[in-house]
Amino acid sequence: MKRSDLTNYLDRELNLAAFSGDASNNGLQIEGREEVGRVLFGVDGCQALFRRAAEGNFDFVFVHHGISWGGEPRRWTGMHAQRFRTMFGNGISLYGVHLPLDAHPELGNNAQLAALAELTELEPFCNYHGYDIGFLGRTRRIVNASELASTLEAALNGKARLIADSGRILRRVAVVSGGGGMDALEQAAAAGADLLITGELEHVMFHPAHELGIPVLALGHYATETVGPKAVMARIREVFGLECEFADLPTGL
Repeated sequence: MKRSDLTNYLDRELNLAAFSGDASNNGLQIEGREEVGRVLFGVDGCQALFRRAAEGNFDFVFVHHGISWGGEPRRWTGMHAQRFRTMFGNGISLYGVHLPLDAHPELGNNAQLAALAELTELEPFCNYHGYDIGFLGRTRRIVNASELASTLEAALNGKARLIADSGRILRRVAVVSGGGGMDALEQAAAAGADLLITGELEHVMFHPAHELGIPVLALGHYATETVGPKAVMARIREVFGLECEFADLPTGL
């Protein structure tokens, strides 16, 4: 299919126009060949992913963390030069989408995490720079935080860290992927959540989690942001019949 048809579809489906204030320059960041037959999906725009795309003869790369943020890069040297050399030299396009992929109500990282946690009655949660990027939902079954941690560990093939857990049964759970931090923790407490599911567990969250009485379940920044790209991959494969693959390049963080 035409590259422009694919990017136009993604722009519309992920509602990029609603996130003009995102630090990421969302959308097509590197323009490669016009025809797209193979698409590689990943979390981070990095040389390891770009090499894999070149070696696998992919035409198009989709990532959550692109390589164009604000006015950067300002110089096309060193690491940046190598990345561009690989992509332009092999005619590969790069499409990056940050907050729109966190917030999407169906394909987004947080919607997908909420589905894995079997949450219902989802409502917007975690206002970040003016955008609600997470979700707050109700548990579908009787479960405590440690049981849910085991379920999500298995689903994401990662390692969970749980703090401030009292063992109580969960009713309302807040979800924000990646680095929700203190903002997410404080908003979860204000919303009456029994648990915050996130990616990163920061040192500054430890004592407030205990004092606010909100357990925090951290599943890794990388792991919690694989689910959105995989959902988009399934949609693109279904709608357009393109050959798609997810490149797993875990950071352990």
